[in-house]
Amino acid sequence: MRKLINRLVMGWWYLVLLVALSLVLLLAANSWFVGKTADRAMKPEKGCDNLHEVVLVFGTSQFLRSGRPNPHYYGRIDLAAALYHQGKVRHLLLSGDNRTRYYNEPGRMQQDLLARGVPEEAMTLDHAGFSTFDSLKRSRDIFELHQITLITQGWHLPRALFIADHLGLDTLGCAAGGPEWNAMKRLWLREVAARLRTLGDLYIWKREPRLLGDPEPITL
Repeated sequence: MRKLINRLVMGWWYLVLLVALSLVLLLAANSWFVGKTADRAMKPEKGCDNLHEVVLVFGTSQFLRSGRPNPHYYGRIDLAAALYHQGKVRHLLLSGDNRTRYYNEPGRMQQDLLARGVPEEAMTLDHAGFSTFDSLKRSRDIFELHQITLITQGWHLPRALFIADHLGLDTLGCAAGGPEWNAMKRLWLREVAARLRTLGDLYIWKREPRLLGDPEPITL
């Protein structure tokens, strides 16, 4: 009986140690991402100025699982259109998931940006932006960009800018609008975990995009 109790106690301590170590790693990764990129993550209300001419707009679903409009999607679209009409950027690279003909993030973004007055010739579609990493790696290797402005929400910008740094890209970020903090606590927790996973992708597993292809350089 005593041996069983000792095993249970040891198992409990191992579990506590594992949880504590995981929390330390999560906090350390989060601090590294934010500290390394904070000076380049700008907010429109404080002036997204002196931006690079080409914008990478990260795709996401137009609707939530509940069927309601996705505020993250519309925040990105509205900001991209505003920056274009203000003359702060000249071209939009719309990168997202087009896994089937029935799900086309970049195509949907293009239609909504056309409706907001952005001309078709000012947009390029990337149909293989299956992840943040894929979108950034393809912007460099397929579209031959080296200076890019990134449009996504503030919670996503640190990871996007961090990956861009690793790829040798010169990037600035402008944060799109979205839900208030109290409406997205679970999303923030997922993002913190994603930052830790990104370190593994970049430095351990040497991740590569799901799909590359022939160069399609964007020229202005």
